[in-house]
Amino acid sequence: MRRSRAQRHPVGAPAPTRHRPRPQLHPGAWWLWSLSLGTAATRTTNPLLLSLLITTSAYVVAACRPDTPTARSYTAFVRLALAVIAIRLVFALALGSPIPGTHTLLTLPEVPLPDWTQGIRLGGRVTAESLLAALYDGLRLATLLICVGAANALANPSRLLKSLPGALYEIGVAVVVALTFAPNLIADVQRLRAARRLRGRPDRGIRGLAQVGLPVLEGALERSVALAAAMDARGYGRTADVPPAVRRTTTALTLGGLLGVCAGTYGLLTAEGGTYGLPVLLAGLTAALAGLSLGGRRSLRTRYRPDPWNLRAWLVTGSGAAVAAALTFAASHDPAALHPGLVPLVAPALPLWPAAAVLLGLLPAFLAPTSKEQP
Repeated sequence: MRRSRAQRHPVGAPAPTRHRPRPQLHPGAWWLWSLSLGTAATRTTNPLLLSLLITTSAYVVAACRPDTPTARSYTAFVRLALAVIAIRLVFALALGSPIPGTHTLLTLPEVPLPDWTQGIRLGGRVTAESLLAALYDGLRLATLLICVGAANALANPSRLLKSLPGALYEIGVAVVVALTFAPNLIADVQRLRAARRLRGRPDRGIRGLAQVGLPVLEGALERSVALAAAMDARGYGRTADVPPAVRRTTTALTLGGLLGVCAGTYGLLTAEGGTYGLPVLLAGLTAALAGLSLGGRRSLRTRYRPDPWNLRAWLVTGSGAAVAAALTFAASHDPAALHPGLVPLVAPALPLWPAAAVLLGLLPAFLAPTSKEQP
């Protein structure tokens, strides 16, 4: 017999409290935070600062990573980073380095090359200075890859695509469909192969592939037709009437802004373009946002439970931007601290205030919901 509401909650008893999890952080904030740490990594070759950046990103990922399949990609990026360092060291051993050195570690058999390959050698003398230069460069690229891996682990790609502006919603829907199609296709193949094994039929080789492929393609076609019907029922593809002048202005602003963003990002990631990188990037962002805002007028759509860009998102983004700005400032005013000397060979020292600035990247671990609080 079902208990009444009064029996479940006696009169006068305090109502049970429910601890609701904090809402998830906007995925764009995670990407901006991670890219800011990656920008900071490109400004230094100090292995101590680079290791501190890796530790910061790893701690935030361990604290805030949700329990989803995409969140497990961080270890793959760490392995890729280790492979990059190993490949960079192998190239330094085999091809040498233009950096002169006096501390010889070993001498490899040198292969004679023709005169037109000046500057390239195979084998020869391997110095500690050349290996350390390769290690510093490889560690810098590895740190950048690990920061990108942190963004992939923390930001759900489906939620990120849902947050795209209205002018890009066609691209977002196409990418979401592609991301959904591949796992379903793999699941169908595994299910059909398991069914054929239970029936004692072959599931490998050309014969097994041909007999499994037809049902898989049939299921994919049925899902495509159902998806097309659902999208048509929801009004996908319907646009508002926009004057031709507005469309041309939108295209010019969007394409010009994206080109400016690419040029400004390249300038920020290279030491030679540090003077023009930031102004070009800001101008490109302004033009791109104006174009996307105008283009959103032709998109008549609504979002189901949109991710809010709240104060926590601003603080997380600001913490990453502060790290990037601090290391950019330190690279221009104290380059010796951020780029340890190799000739003569000296041990790298940890600069105090750039290291303290890197620790600002730990702020998302205390602001964003932890892995236990994810809804």
